[in-house]
Amino acid sequence: MKIAGIVAALAATGVFAQEAPGVNDFTTIAAPHVVLRGLDTLSGNTRDLELEVGETIRFGHLEIAVEACRVPQNEPESDAYAFLRIRDVREDHLRFEGWMFASSPALSALDHPRYDVWVASCSSR
Repeated sequence: MKIAGIVAALAATGVFAQEAPGVNDFTTIAAPHVVLRGLDTLSGNTRDLELEVGETIRFGHLEIAVEACRVPQNEPESDAYAFLRIRDVREDHLRFEGWMFASSPALSALDHPRYDVWVASCSSR
């Protein structure tokens, strides 16, 4: 009962309707140059994979296509978001299709027993 009263009082004052400054100021811009990092977990080797949006590259048995890359407009170096399609050339289905985030690689990750791929950066070059 006490919690319901507190919630009702806060709602009446408009506290829930207020936003922190800058919350809706998040705008992204397209970046044509993408740097991915690939890890072969069998050998332990990592490699930077540089490509342009629309390009497809091969990394081991993986075929990686970059469809889009975006960065925050106000701070382009702070993060990067890339839309990727990744498939193992030995299989008929995609292993990954979606957005990967440089700042949170585990949030949307490739599920492959041998390879790991993540976004390092996007830029206008």
